[in-house]
Amino acid sequence: DDADVVRAADRIVLPGVGSYRACAEGLRGLPHMVEAMTERVHVGGAPFLGICVGMQLLATRGLEHGITEGLDWIGGEVQLIERTDPAIKVPHMGWNDVSPGLHDPSSGLIEPGEAYFLHSYHFAVDDGQAVAAMTDHGGGLVAAVAKDNVVGVQFHPEKSQAYGLSLLSRFLEWKP
Repeated sequence: DDADVVRAADRIVLPGVGSYRACAEGLRGLPHMVEAMTERVHVGGAPFLGICVGMQLLATRGLEHGITEGLDWIGGEVQLIERTDPAIKVPHMGWNDVSPGLHDPSSGLIEPGEAYFLHSYHFAVDDGQAVAAMTDHGGGLVAAVAKDNVVGVQFHPEKSQAYGLSLLSRFLEWKP
């Protein structure tokens, strides 16, 4: 909650649990925090990892509880997962595959494996080049995004056992 600490950080992790609107308002409620993050990441080049709603906040806007502006670091919109099959449950909760795409903008940070997901909204990315990985939950959902020194994951590495610990270790060594 200290913008000066963020301005000096070697790496930044933005976790998020709850609704898009509440997380966005909470982040903006911290004096100078968005400016400090933007400066450190986009000017200073610090690697950034957004987790769950922390990833979703990278979008242009979110539609949970009305329209809420995001950071707009990766263009797109956070929308409710649409059930195309009655057997598919929303929220998407539990273990699911993470499948990196042929084009991986995270430079190998996201590896194939199984991770723990818990979300009812998904990131509909404007530019497919920013999609680092997908998962299948009644259709494709973005599991990870990346652009330059920014990466975000929809799943929870902290709940994903060895797979998640491995991702966090790679992030600590990542030199985008």
